[in-house]
Amino acid sequence: MATETVTPASAQADPPVAEPEHLTRQDRIELLRAMLQMRGIEQRAMSLYRQGKVPGSFYDGYGQEAVSAGAAFAMASEDRLCILHRDLAAHLIRGVEPERIFAQYMGRADGITAGRDGNVHFGDRKLGCVGMVSMLPDMMLVAAGMAMAFKLRGEPRCALTWFGDGSTSRGDFHEAMNWAGVQKLPVVFVLENNQYAYSTPLDKQFAVDPVQRATAYGFEGVSVDGNDVEAMFEATRAARERAIGGGGPTLIEAVTMRMHGHAAHDDMKYVPKEQVEEWKQRDPIDRQEQRLQALGVDVEEIRTTVAEELDAAVQQALKGPMPSADDVLEGVFCDGEAEPLGDGHAPWSGFAQGDA
Repeated sequence: MATETVTPASAQADPPVAEPEHLTRQDRIELLRAMLQMRGIEQRAMSLYRQGKVPGSFYDGYGQEAVSAGAAFAMASEDRLCILHRDLAAHLIRGVEPERIFAQYMGRADGITAGRDGNVHFGDRKLGCVGMVSMLPDMMLVAAGMAMAFKLRGEPRCALTWFGDGSTSRGDFHEAMNWAGVQKLPVVFVLENNQYAYSTPLDKQFAVDPVQRATAYGFEGVSVDGNDVEAMFEATRAARERAIGGGGPTLIEAVTMRMHGHAAHDDMKYVPKEQVEEWKQRDPIDRQEQRLQALGVDVEEIRTTVAEELDAAVQQALKGPMPSADDVLEGVFCDGEAEPLGDGHAPWSGFAQGDA
């Protein structure tokens, strides 16, 4: 049983160089790009927040980039994702442009919700992304509901959602897990075990590691290094394959660490400094960069290109208009026939090669 916050082993000095079975060299580069984009966007957004240009508070996923990047990369365009506030890389992989994300954070009319919702409450339905609500495990029920629709229609599709370790103490976690197990739904549940539910450590949260509960609901639970983007991809790819093949759901526990406070207002003094320092040695971006450098990839060029793209995206978003009060009620209610969710981008090479 895992009843204490997890202390990681030291990062490998020599990360594996061999190309994994289901990822090409370009795939591995794209995974790094997605993580760099996520971190770069959130760092710039935090700066905008401190300048008073981002209303409300601000939440980021610093150090958790591999969890959303690896999982989303394994999902097909026709699959559906319920994306939470520390999973920005999933939006990027599905095709949401950085300038629209910056506009969203600043409440601009060009943002995903056109200034009508909180800065992290968004999802581009045209790309198969469902916007989150603050009661985070509720999105497990939404994902289970979409998976139920896929099953009833006989469609080879899968739903996926993320949630934190604190979510496992709520009733909606049980409801979603139980229904998914009973119905053998094509859904993947990704538990981001980042060691703290706000300020509550794991040993005060549960007596049994939640990944062990999957068996009680009748399906598989696997624990994965959440700071290894390629491990996250492979676990999700296998879970998706199982789901669309009729094998039912999977609970993936991504063991990671929340490196910043719960939000911008949280100084996380309750977290031992030694714990943060140990997890710094397993930074997901550093690990992927080491792998690619060993393959001869110019990582600095990738970093420079991403930084230039994001700087331009910030400037473009800053030029965008604020929403007008004249159309504030538009889009609040559905007028006429409901528009179904659209398909998102699916950049993994396996989809183009027919491997999925």
